[in-house]
Amino acid sequence: MAGPSQPKVTDEIWNDERVRDFLKMEPYGHENADFHVLLKAYRGMRPNDFARFLSFFLETGRDLDAKDSSGRTLWTIIANHRHALPFLEAREKLKS
Repeated sequence: MAGPSQPKVTDEIWNDERVRDFLKMEPYGHENADFHVLLKAYRGMRPNDFARFLSFFLETGRDLDAKDSSGRTLWTIIANHRHALPFLEAREKLKS
């Protein structure tokens, strides 16, 4: 039998150092490192933190259009996700 569920933490502090720590993540096997970091950040961050992350990501010369082993970008994968719109908008703001 499972123990009591843990409360969901929704007000964690995401300072710049914590956001930048995602840039240090290493991929598994032969996965593209830039794709891996983008995917992990998308899965682990709130939209406003992800938007800050994207700025740091670009400052380090990384590729926003990195692809997975199937040739898909993060943006292609999340395009139909229910809660992806703010993440996609963060990416679009970088283009303008």
